[in-house]
Amino acid sequence: MLYRRSDRALDKAGAGRTRWSAWIPGRIEVLGKHTDYAGGRSLLCALDRGFAVRIAPRRDAMVRVHNVARQELFEVPLTADATGSPGHWTDYAATVTRRLARNFHGLRRGADVAFVSDLPSAAGMSSSSALLISVFFAIARSNRLSSRADYRRAITAREQLAAYLGAIENGRPFGRLTGDAGVGTLGGNQDQIAITCAEAGRLVRYGWSPVRHEATLAMPAGHTFALATSGITAPKTGTAMARYNHAAAAVQRLTAEWNARTGRDDPMLFDALTSGPNAASGLRNIAAALADAQYTATFLLSRLEQFAEESLEIIPAACDALSRGALAEFGLLVDRSQQLAEEKLENQIPETVGLQRQARALGATAASAFGAGFGGSVWALVPQRGAKSFLAKWKATYTTAHPQHAAAAEFFLSTAGPPAYQF
Repeated sequence: MLYRRSDRALDKAGAGRTRWSAWIPGRIEVLGKHTDYAGGRSLLCALDRGFAVRIAPRRDAMVRVHNVARQELFEVPLTADATGSPGHWTDYAATVTRRLARNFHGLRRGADVAFVSDLPSAAGMSSSSALLISVFFAIARSNRLSSRADYRRAITAREQLAAYLGAIENGRPFGRLTGDAGVGTLGGNQDQIAITCAEAGRLVRYGWSPVRHEATLAMPAGHTFALATSGITAPKTGTAMARYNHAAAAVQRLTAEWNARTGRDDPMLFDALTSGPNAASGLRNIAAALADAQYTATFLLSRLEQFAEESLEIIPAACDALSRGALAEFGLLVDRSQQLAEEKLENQIPETVGLQRQARALGATAASAFGAGFGGSVWALVPQRGAKSFLAKWKATYTTAHPQHAAAAEFFLSTAGPPAYQF
């Protein structure tokens, strides 16, 4: 049904009959809150919800993106100065178009791209990254990008492609491929890895300095994910972007000061933190000394402590617990991650805190808020048997606690789904 709606949009626009499809899922950040851009670790999976995309190559250099649900059409030339509207979905389409034109000269074929999504928007499930990847797939295949020598030199594995997609979004250079403004967020590669490198029925653990696959774990037997959106959107725009970037910039500042004081050249906080037995205490001293009007000592120390515990202690221990089938232990470790997000990272709101507590009180094996924060969603790991009953109780409990958000909140079940693919 989703693909038929996308096809009808292309028909209405008079797009060519040569077409192909793509599936771009959303993702769950099981663990790894604000760790990727600092080089830490994450535990991830794809959702079985996402973007159903139909693509038709064009003979000219126009990129036309059809947002079927909103009945909106965005047109932009495949040039190095392509622009969209800041804070709007069109900015993601324009950003990838512009970056590809800058990095790979001579692209001449645009595409008609139509997408329909059953993924909640601005809910922390990576709908914006899924959109960007949809447009990338369209332009790349229309221009046979993977057959070019310069592309093959730059990108030799799917993890490298995911890292490049992350660089497109955050604007950073990727090897010899120059960067630009991106979409304005100081993010990492977590969303892109989860979307393109997930495995159906499994959780994948990645490190980020550099991007590296560390482990694959089976979903706990007889369990599935219940998802709840708080009804409070978490777009990486405006105030939410500023708060997100504030946390990211604190990490960059700590790392830069560490390098200045030690004479090292550690690219990310994780590299600094793991550089020697005295690195943690040295970074704590730096955090205290850096306090100023922008960052208090309490905030910098809290940011450091949350990152270190999440990356170095919680995620390795949680993966070990999952591999042993110690689900009660896993649940307690996830609780600790949630506590750190609330008390140290300070990116939670009463609604996401309430959803996490309600899920645990209703018997969830584990539960946590996820995504950028300041709104968004919560996942709960629950037994498949009784999952629908759990979901109904969770929704009823949340509606009672926050009736003003009931209409916008969404509750659904999902397996650990497959990665993005084209067909």
